[in-house]
Amino acid sequence: MTIDKNIDGTKLEILLEGRLDTATAPLLEAELKESLSGITELVFDFAKLEYISSAGLRILLASQKMMNKQGSMALKNVNEAIEEIFEITGFSDIVTIL
Repeated sequence: MTIDKNIDGTKLEILLEGRLDTATAPLLEAELKESLSGITELVFDFAKLEYISSAGLRILLASQKMMNKQGSMALKNVNEAIEEIFEITGFSDIVTIL
């Protein structure tokens, strides 16, 4: 998985490419811990994300909880397969999908 980030003032956009799973989730978790200070708007771009596992969902949930305290979080360009995972797990009720 590759992680590209774009910071514009207090907005952080993270583009994920590949698979967000048990092997790659710690990379994203470390990147977020390093990057979220002072951020009030977090956007994940899933245009190139192929798959998300429960480990990835855990990172999204932790990010949502953090952003509830300091701003907002949204997901964009979510493909049908990942959107179905969000529906089944109830994540579609927790996260904002643009």
